[in-house]
Amino acid sequence: MISRRRETVIGAGVVLLGAAVLAFAYGASSRASVPGYELVARFNKADGIALGSDVRLAGVSVGKVVGQSLDDRFRAVIRFRVEADLQVPDDSAALILTDGLLGSKFIALQPGADDTTMKPGEELRYTQDSMNVQDLLEMIIAQGKAKRAGKPQSGAAQ
Repeated sequence: MISRRRETVIGAGVVLLGAAVLAFAYGASSRASVPGYELVARFNKADGIALGSDVRLAGVSVGKVVGQSLDDRFRAVIRFRVEADLQVPDDSAALILTDGLLGSKFIALQPGADDTTMKPGEELRYTQDSMNVQDLLEMIIAQGKAKRAGKPQSGAAQ
């Protein structure tokens, strides 16, 4: 009898602790909005980019992805916020890169040389889509096959 009561109390404690952890995590994520201003970038392929993905400049996190949608041509429209004091030149580019070989994806900003800077809500004109490992390997194999087909094999009778 005491054993069952003890198990019930421990089980209830675990459930309450789990609920408290979830509540804390939800509260922390809703407060983690990035102050600053919003920019937009369009990509043909935005694999691996999700809400909360990092936006980096020279490897330093300067913002977060805050929205995703599709335009009328089925391209990914990514909205992200960057720090308020960050002045992004008008001719800057947004690239989707991977953290290492199998790491998470992020948006890398490459600043341009223009003297005028982007205003809140403006769209970056230059983008580079994400590349996944499978696509990269297929490209390498295709290039290898093409080179092989163009050269005579060694040791072949002529």
